[in-house]
Amino acid sequence: MSDESRENLTTIDRIDPYQQWLAAERPRVIEGLYCRDVATAELAPWPRKGVDGAVFNFDGFKGNPKGNDLHIIEIPAGGSTNPERHMYEEIVYVSSGRGATSIWQDEKDKQTFEWHTGSLFAVPLNANAQHFNGSGNEKARLLSVTTAPTTLRQFHWNEEFLYNCPIAFTDRYGPGSNYFTAEGTMWRSRNNHVWESNFVPDAPNMKLFEWKERGGGGRNVMLQMGEGNLIAHISQFQVGTYKKAHRHGPGAYLFILGGEGFSLLWQDGGEDERIKADWQTGSLFLAGAGGGEWFHQHFNSGKTPARYLALRGGNASFKYGPNTGEWRGADVSIKDGGMQLDYADENPEVHRIFEEEVRAHGAECRMKALSPYCTGEIGPTTEGEWGDD
Repeated sequence: MSDESRENLTTIDRIDPYQQWLAAERPRVIEGLYCRDVATAELAPWPRKGVDGAVFNFDGFKGNPKGNDLHIIEIPAGGSTNPERHMYEEIVYVSSGRGATSIWQDEKDKQTFEWHTGSLFAVPLNANAQHFNGSGNEKARLLSVTTAPTTLRQFHWNEEFLYNCPIAFTDRYGPGSNYFTAEGTMWRSRNNHVWESNFVPDAPNMKLFEWKERGGGGRNVMLQMGEGNLIAHISQFQVGTYKKAHRHGPGAYLFILGGEGFSLLWQDGGEDERIKADWQTGSLFLAGAGGGEWFHQHFNSGKTPARYLALRGGNASFKYGPNTGEWRGADVSIKDGGMQLDYADENPEVHRIFEEEVRAHGAECRMKALSPYCTGEIGPTTEGEWGDD
């Protein structure tokens, strides 16, 4: 074909099925870098759900083919959502309120369980679900991370498939299932404790376990829910400390369960263009502010332990994923092929920023035993003092 003929060809229109879905659903879309307070996020009627809601589409998520999205809905006092089933996975966190959810494949085998502020649960894949507000005078807000973008981009936007597929995934949830009432199971996976359960009653107060490799006197638990591709974890770190930076692509949504502080985000080589995100209890942000891999680092500048819930996907579940023997770990130094930046290797300006912030909040830096740049107190060490529980 001649060069002239090529110039006369029509350019292909690139179609993003997820954007097609957003156009069809017409939810309110919340953009930007992060949401300082989920409790006051502006919502709008979402017809399919029958209540007000929105989709968070932060800057770091846009154009990420492997990303997941996060929905928020508000159920009025005494109200309920429309029943719904869908071919994407979903994990729900109750940011405020109390109520109940009914789940069923067959109306004759409906299960209902109660929840309240701080509860976390997985909606079974393609099962019917309906949420009810149990309060007569207070609204309830629910956040949910979903695999809707990846599902749509794999199968394309087809309303019948997404919402009316007849397949019942009885290997995950079926008649007589104890999906929400079974005792959880604790597993060991490398340096982590993994709690397998489909219902966590109180995430802000759940018992955590030391994870020395991540620094900051930190404690953590990994959560495996719904036997799917969505993963969650809860982390907490001490007063006057911060965690080691690490890098990965966007897709992990961090919801602050308690405490006050900030996070720094930057791309490799872009330390002079760091983004600072201040947060408090109820804040939400994405661990990454654009395409590609971003460093992110979390700092507790308040007077109480800081705790967050990370909701993410893009990885196979710890039980069903391939065992390749490889580990590009969040707690392994970059020098050893991992994702983490050790304290000694970070830019000294990072520590200076932290000490300035923590003292402005009436606290003291407690990183003397961990960071070579600390001018404060000893605090946690690599051997002990690993929690405030």
